[in-house]
Amino acid sequence: MNPSKHPIVIALDGTSASGKSTTAKLVAKALSAIYVDTGAMYRTLAWHCLQKGVDIHDEKAVGALCRKWKTTLECVDNQVRLLVDGYYPEQEIRTATTSAAVPAVAAVPKVRDWMKKRQRECLQFGDLVMEGRDIGTNVFPETDFKFYLDASLDERAKRRAAEGVEENLAARDQRDSQRASAPLMIALGAMVINNSGLTREATSQLIIDEVHRRKGAGGR
Repeated sequence: MNPSKHPIVIALDGTSASGKSTTAKLVAKALSAIYVDTGAMYRTLAWHCLQKGVDIHDEKAVGALCRKWKTTLECVDNQVRLLVDGYYPEQEIRTATTSAAVPAVAAVPKVRDWMKKRQRECLQFGDLVMEGRDIGTNVFPETDFKFYLDASLDERAKRRAAEGVEENLAARDQRDSQRASAPLMIALGAMVINNSGLTREATSQLIIDEVHRRKGAGGR
C-alpha cells in the first residue's frame, strides 16, 4: 500500500484461536502495512495490574490504574508496541498467569474506552492491519475493510492444544460475546471467513484479494 494522508485500516476480528494473529501478520506483510495486536495491549495492562498488586476484579481500581499508567506507542519492525514506563513486557504478557487475568481486565468499560483511544492513535504509523475482538464494531467502525475470522470449536481447540495451551474456548466465546462493553460480534459489512479447513496462507490470501477488490470499488 502506498502511504497517504488517509491511512486505511484493515479490521480483523474473530473468536479465540481463529488464526487472527498469524493471518493479520501475513496480510500486513503482503500489503506493506503496520501490524497491531490489540490483545497484547490488554495483556500489558493485565500484567501491569498484577505487578502493582491491583485486584483485577475491582473495576474501579483497574480503571484508575489504566488512567494513570505511563505508556507510549512505538513501531518496531512494522509492529506497534505499547510500552509501560518505556518497557515492553514481551515475554511477561504471554504467561499463563497474565493470560488468566486478561478477561476480567478487558471487560472493564473504562479500560475499553482508554484502549480505543490508544488504538486509534496507531494511525500515526500509517496503514494498519489491526486484530482483536471489537476493531470493526468499536475501534474503527468507519473502515471499509472489515473481516471476521472463525473456525469450528473442535478445530480451535486442536490449535490451542498444539500450542500447549488449555483453555475453555466455549466459555471464552460466551464471555466475549456477552460482555456489556464492546462485545465480540460480527461488524456490519464484514466478510466472514470460516477457516476450519484452510491454511493460514489461504486465509490471508482471501483477505488480501478482498482488500484489493474493495479498494478498486472505492474503499478508503
